[in-house]
Amino acid sequence: MIGELLPGTVVVVEAYGDEGADAPLYPGEAAVVARAVDKRRREFTAVRSCARRAMKKLGVPPHPVLPGERGAPGWPDGLAGSMTHCAGYCAAALVRTGDLASVGVDAEVHGPLPEGVLSSVALPGEAERVARLTRERPGVHWDRLLFSAKEAVYKAWFPLTGRWLDFMEADIELFAESADGTGTGGSGASARGGFRAVLLVPGPWVGDRRLDHFDGRWGVEGGLVGTAVAVAHG
Repeated sequence: MIGELLPGTVVVVEAYGDEGADAPLYPGEAAVVARAVDKRRREFTAVRSCARRAMKKLGVPPHPVLPGERGAPGWPDGLAGSMTHCAGYCAAALVRTGDLASVGVDAEVHGPLPEGVLSSVALPGEAERVARLTRERPGVHWDRLLFSAKEAVYKAWFPLTGRWLDFMEADIELFAESADGTGTGGSGASARGGFRAVLLVPGPWVGDRRLDHFDGRWGVEGGLVGTAVAVAHG
C-alpha cells in the first residue's frame, strides 16, 4: 500500500504478520534491543529486514540500521529513507539522495484514536476538518489518518533539520480522492487521497529554497492507514 503513495524512484518493502521477525541482526542492532520485550525486538527486527531487502533492490550492500538522535534511523551514505511498523505490518522506504531530499512514511491500524488523543495532536482547525470529513465519509477514521500524516511529516522533516517538530507546528489539511466501504470504517474500507502540511515554524532549506509546506499521500486498505511524504530537490 505505501509503495503506491510514493514516486517510482522510492523502493518500498512491506512485511505482514511475523515475516522477517526472526531475521538476523547486526551486533550493534542486537545490542539496541538486548533488553527489549519480545514484541519490541520482533518489530525492530522485521522492519530492518525490510530495510535490507530495499537496499538490495537499490544495489546497496546490506548495512546495519542503528537508531540515532530521537530514534531516527541511520542510513548508508547516498540513501534517504523511513521505516514504520504497527500491529501485523511493517515497511521500509528507501531512495537515493540524488532522487529525493527526504522521505517519511507511517502506518497505523485503521481504527479511531483513543479518547482524548485528538485534542493533544490536532490544532482547532484540524479538529474541525476531521469532524466534517467524518460526517461526510464515515468509512475513514480521519482522526487516525491525521495522526499518521503528522508522523510521516515529522519523519520527512527531521533528516532535513535535525530538529523536533511538535504536533502543533504543522497544520494539515486532508483531501479525499476516492472511497469505498464508507459504512463501517472497518477492514473493508478502501480510500485514497492527499494532504498538505503547512509548517508553522521556519521550514528546512532544500537547495536554494526554504520549504513552507510538505505535500503527502494517504491510503486506507486492508485494515491499515498509510501515509507518505516525498520531498523533492527542486
